[in-house]
Amino acid sequence: MISATLALVLAGSMGASSPMAVAGDLEDQQAALRDEAARVQHSLEFVDGKIAQAAADLVLYQGQLPGAQQALLDAQGRVAGAVQEVQALAARVDLAQQNKAKITQQLDSDKQKIADTRKLIGQIATQAYKSGGVPSNLSLFFGSNQGSSLTDTINLADQALRSQNSAMDKLTQQSATNVNAQARLAAVEAEITDLKAKADAALAREKAARDEAEAKKAAVDKLIADTTRLDAQLQAAKPGIQSQLAKVKAQQDAVAAEIVERDRKLREAWLAEQRRIAEAAAAAARARGQATQPYVPPAQGSPSAFGLQHPFPGSIPITSGFGWRPTPPGTIDFYGQGGYMHTGIDFGAPCGTAVYAAAAGTVFSAGWANDGGGNNVKISHGVVQGNSLTTIYYHNTSVVVSAGQHVNRGQLIAYSGTTGNSTGCHSHFETWLNGRAVDPMNLL
Repeated sequence: MISATLALVLAGSMGASSPMAVAGDLEDQQAALRDEAARVQHSLEFVDGKIAQAAADLVLYQGQLPGAQQALLDAQGRVAGAVQEVQALAARVDLAQQNKAKITQQLDSDKQKIADTRKLIGQIATQAYKSGGVPSNLSLFFGSNQGSSLTDTINLADQALRSQNSAMDKLTQQSATNVNAQARLAAVEAEITDLKAKADAALAREKAARDEAEAKKAAVDKLIADTTRLDAQLQAAKPGIQSQLAKVKAQQDAVAAEIVERDRKLREAWLAEQRRIAEAAAAAARARGQATQPYVPPAQGSPSAFGLQHPFPGSIPITSGFGWRPTPPGTIDFYGQGGYMHTGIDFGAPCGTAVYAAAAGTVFSAGWANDGGGNNVKISHGVVQGNSLTTIYYHNTSVVVSAGQHVNRGQLIAYSGTTGNSTGCHSHFETWLNGRAVDPMNLL
């Protein structure tokens, strides 16, 4: 990954904006966040695998924090709603209980009135039975009547009968009132039972809402703690990483310079050979007395003439493409260029996957390299139609070829892995055309 570390991507502070593109829904947002974390990780993998992972995790945590905080607010809102529901039901239960108490008190009072009325009617009936009609001694009800005339006695008897009839009417009314009260009491008791069931359910919902809110708060607290820890870790590592960046960049620049010089010499040698062949042919033509034309260097042909094939089967996905990678918003770019150049493509090959030569050529580097790529293979494919080509394969678990060895197209050269400054099993593949890194997908 030549020059892949031109930008050191580190989160600057807790207040930095989350490097996440606006997406239509939560799933898209999470995918965008994971992609951003992967870009950060790839930008640092040649420097330090642990730091690259920490930087990627920091991007994820910072990106997840706003959503977690909103989820906490939502959960707290549900708690407040549940509390209000519980309080409202409790107030309704209390009101129903008060209503029940009033109806019960009324029933008790009505029962006493009915009992008193029945007692009075019983007394009237008993005296009438004993007297064979209207009681002669009306003083039982009206007090002493000594000295009263018959007319007075008859009037008293009439009053007694009216009193009995009135008492009977009152008894009937009280009984009807009592029946109504009993019906209302049953309805209130049913309401209380229903309200209590609803209140119990509301209390259960309140507890669930509180438990959810506590879990959400714990998640937010953990994200904040992890973000703070990683931020401090990265801030503390800056001086060492900056120094290592310069060292790795120098090593990668040396590799690039080596490729440029090698390819220049190959092309010059090829051009010289083409000139020698043309001049020999012209000399032979002149010897035969034939006219010749001034020498014109051959034009470059198409790079497709190399016939490159994929170093992996087609089922292996590409996890990171070729090209400029901008520094995510809210991060620190030590080189002030706003990003870095990803000079190859990454294949998401599991560790131990066979790696094949993309074209025939000569291996000029095999084994461990100090440029952060771990076990690598570098192959020079010579010059074809005026174009020189070099391919590079990084992060291999093991290499099965050696420097100076000729390999054929599709020949096994290594097994993929995660050696060097890598954060996971994959293979970094580069193509250098005429001394310049180009997108391998344009040649495969």
